[in-house]
Amino acid sequence: MTHLILDKVSVHYDGQPAPAVERVSLDIAKGDFVVLVGRSGCGKTSLLNVAAGLVEPAGGLATVGGRPITGPGSDRAVVFQNDALFPWLTARENVAFALRLRGVPADKRARRADGLLSLVKLGDAGDKHIWELSGGMRQRVGLARALAAEPEFLLLDEPLGALDALTRERMQTTLLDLWAAARVGVLMVTHGIEEALVLATRIVVLAPGPGHVVRTFETHFGRRYAAGEPIRTIKA
Repeated sequence: MTHLILDKVSVHYDGQPAPAVERVSLDIAKGDFVVLVGRSGCGKTSLLNVAAGLVEPAGGLATVGGRPITGPGSDRAVVFQNDALFPWLTARENVAFALRLRGVPADKRARRADGLLSLVKLGDAGDKHIWELSGGMRQRVGLARALAAEPEFLLLDEPLGALDALTRERMQTTLLDLWAAARVGVLMVTHGIEEALVLATRIVVLAPGPGHVVRTFETHFGRRYAAGEPIRTIKA
């Protein structure tokens, strides 16, 4: 089984007197849903950026499938709080763009894109431009585009943070559905404790000064949902 591993990783940004993160270790396997929580400035996003290959660690080693992470790769897909979609393209065209980068033939892209949009419950929105979609719908398109790369790991940086409460709850269900269907490993950053409890198979609590792990919890709510238990029952 493929693992994404951060081994004693430290992050130190230029011009800063102290490290943002110091000697943090994480091990995420395919099928895990690991959520990082903690106060602002504790290094959650720094760790996710190391996993994404966007930040080079000052110490320690980041690997995926046993290979050192030296930059972004198709085995990892990132979804940020701001959707980063192309507003001049339709939802289908945004997803198809990722398929084009993978070398999928032009005659197959639209059908594959529609299938991915259906997976995120946007099967009827393929022809809509991004500016016509709500915040929650845009995030679903972003998830569909991320899955188009067929990654082994999804890296999610507060993807639901800008959504209203009702939309956020629906998106939590969507995330769990995608995690169960795509059988990917997930590393997610959030400030929401309830959100972490609902989604995670493991919660990692970080503290600042510099960022370090203070506690890890194994949870079962996500797996209960994947086994068919309604999310409202789990939350109760």
